Amino acid sequence: MPTLTFANTKGGAGKTTVALVLATELARRGHRVSVLDADPQQWASRWHRLSGEAAEFAVINNVAEETIEQQIKDLKKHSGYIIVDLPAGMSPLMAKAIGFSDHVMVPVQGCAMDAVGGAQVLEIMKQLAAQHNIRIPHSVVLTRISSIITTRALLAVRGLLAQQQVNVVNTALVERAAYRDMFVSGGSLYTMDPSRVSNLDKAQENARMLTDDILRLVPPKAARARSAKKVTEAVKDAA
Repeated sequence: MPTLTFANTKGGAGKTTVALVLATELARRGHRVSVLDADPQQWASRWHRLSGEAAEFAVINNVAEETIEQQIKDLKKHSGYIIVDLPAGMSPLMAKAIGFSDHVMVPVQGCAMDAVGGAQVLEIMKQLAAQHNIRIPHSVVLTRISSIITTRALLAVRGLLAQQQVNVVNTALVERAAYRDMFVSGGSLYTMDPSRVSNLDKAQENARMLTDDILRLVPPKAARARSAKKVTEAVKDAA
């Protein structure tokens, strides 16, 4: 059961949005999915309550440094995907989550502030490899990108990531009204009324393409055996 952790030390990077878009698309394709809502804002949990029966996967709240290890171990007894939505900032909780991750996703908007927040997580990944010979697969997911405008800031972010030889998921999460509306009305991109949500079909296509890319990076049998405790301690040292 692969564990994907969404991490960026800056808030508002789109972690919860991309995590839920991915989770709903994976569930729609028949994968078992569980989301660990570790963000104090509890946006994933709020969405789950609003969605009711339309939510096709579990969202576990009250996730903390003291509980996340057992929660992940319990979920790993079943097949499917575990998605961890972390809060902003550096913390022991982030260290533990990374320690249990099979792939770390770093959502980054096309702006300098998000790039800095994402760079802090990427630097931890780099130090783990250089100082501890621990290599955890990780990728940047570009979020809230304009579908028609490529800004100078976005080009600068792409250039920075290319210089650092960081893998970037091919498909970015495009800025769409449907992604915002999910948190207002609940449900998924496939339960919304297309007459009330502009460009819903394009949001659905974007979600499918993004999920295709992530599945290629993290197939269902991508879970790796490693000492989570060793990784957690190394992350704390790196942070």
